Amino acid sequence: MKQRWVPALAALLAALILAACGSATAPTTQAPAATSAPTEAATPAATEAATATEAATQAQGGAITVFAAASLTDSFKEIATAFQAAHPGATVTFNFGSSSALATQINQGAPADVFAAASAATFKTVSDASNADASPAAFATNKLTIITPADNPAKITGLKDLANSGVKLVLAVKGVPIRDYAEQIFTKAAADSSFGAGFPDAVHKNLVSEEADVKGVVSKIVLGEGDAAICYITDVTPDAAPKVSKIDIPDNLNVIATYPIGTIKGSKQADTAKAFVDFVLSSDGQAILAKWGFGAKP
Repeated sequence: MKQRWVPALAALLAALILAACGSATAPTTQAPAATSAPTEAATPAATEAATATEAATQAQGGAITVFAAASLTDSFKEIATAFQAAHPGATVTFNFGSSSALATQINQGAPADVFAAASAATFKTVSDASNADASPAAFATNKLTIITPADNPAKITGLKDLANSGVKLVLAVKGVPIRDYAEQIFTKAAADSSFGAGFPDAVHKNLVSEEADVKGVVSKIVLGEGDAAICYITDVTPDAAPKVSKIDIPDNLNVIATYPIGTIKGSKQADTAKAFVDFVLSSDGQAILAKWGFGAKP
């Protein structure tokens, strides 16, 4: 009787061992399937993110044309270099000149992406013609100064001397912001008893040359073709400084020039244009402007 249970017991033990081995190996066969699913799902997402990054880079990598006031020439050239370094693929081309002339060109259809003017009134002519995308942002300020040739042949010592008989005065043409600001100074002086109401007329009688923009004004004095002129303090650049003498205008008679900047409607590189405006307004852009003598944005 005892010998009959031996085969049965052996068969039962073999069955139990086989069952145990089967249950231990089952999870191993399912593990690769569980880990492969997330890898396949992540691939489209990664591709989409890469595509979005590439699109954003391309959006700010186009070529733009910036119309800018002549007084911004040196500072904006440096800003463009820094901007292009921060936005690989972007290129900036400038059209410098008097703000009033640039505004006229824009309103007549000249291709521009950004406009930086030397006065709010000038930019307004572009906005009023519905050629600006939105209200401009003020990005810098400036002040005016008198300059003479380095040897100061007319012995100019202050604003009042611009009315002295025989002084050869150089100003920009009417309508250019630097001329408008100068006229505001003459009007302020006329209200001061130490100058007298006739001061503006006496100054205008000494006018021997009217230049297209402020750079032309400075050039006349550098070349010795005038005794005195009014320009922005920023126009007494390192190149011009050894060739001219600078005479301050009293703060109570001086004016603060405010510079606005904005994008132009219809730009084919709107994202790059906006990026340039943002860079001018940024701490990096403001530091460059300060280096060239501009006051902080108001």
